[in-house]
Amino acid sequence: MITTARKRKTTALTVAGALLGGALAGCGGTAAPAPTALAPTSPAPTSPSAPAPGAATSAAPKKPPTMAAGPAGRTPVFERRPTGGGAAGSAAEKAAAEKVVALTFDADMTADQGPRAKAGERFDNPELIALLRRLRVPSTVFMTGRWAEEYPAQAKGIGTDGLFEVANHSYSHYAFTADCYGLPVVAKDAMTRDVERAFSAFRQAGVRNVVPYFRFPGGCYDDAALRALGPANVTAVQWDVVSGDAFATDAGAVAEQVLDGVRPGSLVVMHCTRSAAPVTAEAISRIVPELRKRGYRFVKVSELMEG
Repeated sequence: MITTARKRKTTALTVAGALLGGALAGCGGTAAPAPTALAPTSPAPTSPSAPAPGAATSAAPKKPPTMAAGPAGRTPVFERRPTGGGAAGSAAEKAAAEKVVALTFDADMTADQGPRAKAGERFDNPELIALLRRLRVPSTVFMTGRWAEEYPAQAKGIGTDGLFEVANHSYSHYAFTADCYGLPVVAKDAMTRDVERAFSAFRQAGVRNVVPYFRFPGGCYDDAALRALGPANVTAVQWDVVSGDAFATDAGAVAEQVLDGVRPGSLVVMHCTRSAAPVTAEAISRIVPELRKRGYRFVKVSELMEG
């Protein structure tokens, strides 16, 4: 589990460029709350209508790995694969030292942004998803339930394509702590319901490749939030590499920041939002070939966590 000091460092980096303002939105009637017991679906075969040319490269496990709950049932937190002991280490340590990296993309539409979408603001980025397919990059999309409601066809296309897995980014994209980039705050007794509501929205949209992972809106959490989310039975997923693509206008700078930060086992946070992260696709077109040249293999979070 991340220490308080380390969490503060991650949050500070987030301010610098990853999740500014809390109003970012994602890539790709209100849903009724799901039952209390969550049951994210297992990854399904690639949909014929959404072929996944890279699916064979990084097939999702039948049962996505999770971390054990923390003390008193607190939600566990994963942020990167631990570094192993190299050639002299055990098989597990060698696997941990493998040059793998997980690219993750947040689909951050907030619950109150419907009027902006109706006015023409685009909270999706289908061009980015198409690029990931062309480059055959297995990826994890952290999707809000509200985004899945706004773009159900895209949500289903992503969530039935074996190249991708869909994780939970809350329903509302409201904060789970106070003072999180100006976001409205979810009450402690409503946090689990908010997560369940997102899973329900995925099911209603036809998303099948769902994994039991959760990313806190804004990356903000505290001990109270970890305790409150215990009943949701999810593993919280953070990151160790901040791309800085949020509101960025220089794709080269975004690519350089990612390339400078990636290490074996890294987990990168990015966005797939035309309105709030307009240069992400261009940055990806530079990041992917360079990391492959350096010997890296792209994996989903589920595979990264297996190590």
